[in-house]
Amino acid sequence: MARKPAKMYRQIKGQSFTRREYTGGVPNNRILRYHMGNRKRAETGGFPVTLELTADNACQIRDSALESARQVANSTIREDAGPMGYALRMHTYPHQILRENKQATGAGADRVSQGMRLSFGKNVGTAARVQRGQTVISIKTEAESYIAAKEALRKAGCKFPTPCTINVVEGAEHLKGLA
Repeated sequence: MARKPAKMYRQIKGQSFTRREYTGGVPNNRILRYHMGNRKRAETGGFPVTLELTADNACQIRDSALESARQVANSTIREDAGPMGYALRMHTYPHQILRENKQATGAGADRVSQGMRLSFGKNVGTAARVQRGQTVISIKTEAESYIAAKEALRKAGCKFPTPCTINVVEGAEHLKGLA
């Protein structure tokens, strides 16, 4: 069965549902890595410029959208800065379990699917609850790779169901001559 559209899960509604030990059959997390690039240099403060992608509105971001944003941001910055010239970090983890009440389709299904209003549903995926102004992705890099890092975060922001803002957190003084 095909996945439902992401707009069904975009809004933050109801209480948070995160306890995997009480619900069997929760799908695995699709995000493969949370740190990419030169992590050791980033931890010692070796990169002068830090950019962050922040969410403008509160929403839920599915794990598949987080993974696709990670892939496009990583490939974009890696082309310019090289494999050790940046450090990319995913800041959100998809804790929220998404449920769906499966409906019968086909001939005569209208009689079958009339009951069970507000049913509990089955687990279909996970999502991260993101608040307004929360950092989703950050990139640490050299000043020469600033434009590529900004483009990487712009492409990653296109994968999310909310508008996003790119902020220079550290190293704005190193970017005087750049656009």
